[in-house]
Amino acid sequence: QAHKITKKFARAFYFASFFLRPQKRRAVYSIYAVCRISDESVDDVANLSDPKALTAVTRSIESAYSEVELVNPLLLAFRKSVIDYRIPKEYFDQLLKGMEMDLTKNSYANFDQLYSYCYRAAGVIGLIMLRVLGCNEPRAEESAVGLGVAMQLTNIIRDIPEDLDRGRVYLPQDEMDRFGLTKQDLLEHNISDKFSRLLRLQSKRAREFYLKAENGLGLIPDLRSRMVAAAIKELYLGILDSIERKGFDVFSKKIALSFWRKIGCLLKAVFIAYR
Repeated sequence: QAHKITKKFARAFYFASFFLRPQKRRAVYSIYAVCRISDESVDDVANLSDPKALTAVTRSIESAYSEVELVNPLLLAFRKSVIDYRIPKEYFDQLLKGMEMDLTKNSYANFDQLYSYCYRAAGVIGLIMLRVLGCNEPRAEESAVGLGVAMQLTNIIRDIPEDLDRGRVYLPQDEMDRFGLTKQDLLEHNISDKFSRLLRLQSKRAREFYLKAENGLGLIPDLRSRMVAAAIKELYLGILDSIERKGFDVFSKKIALSFWRKIGCLLKAVFIAYR
């Protein structure tokens, strides 16, 4: 089940996982599947203030960290992963806070607020992955968080139309104001100069976090694990490159990488990991 969920919902992530040894790959799939189901549960709630989905997810994670007997195969695999790789429950507590923000916040006043959300929604995923990849170097944590934040910022840029459909705008409000952009402009799917300049700012910011992530790759001792981290970075950076090449037109079609573009990213990741 975890394998199918990862393959269906996270193609880039799934591609990168091929570098992992089977045990680590299974752990990554089980963790991703629980996080994905959690995220989907929140996103599928019609009333964004309804806490029922989040409550169910919280119970699942709490039970996995407790000594209660489990029968759900996905939660059993998840429990084994967090035990085997000594993943602190605190990371998932932060992740749940990020999901709670999705239930209670539809917009963000500034980047400080947005960063707090990105850290909880994706930065802690970087910390979780660091444990699975076998890196215990404290200096690598900043880079791991940076990669998660960069990926989340890339998703925010790419998924503007979907988020609008859910009543959400993740672009910092003060920066929208600075460029003279309103929510109505977004709803009209107008690729104006002010829209492009705003997204260029978001893209530049994401690239700074990607650079921070790349600078920490050398701290990961295992070659295969370095390949995975480099592959994830290259695949998501490839999405950002595609968005820029299309002139920030995120409305016409959801931007994704072709099979051969993904292969190219994986080959580049191998080169980076060997450097």
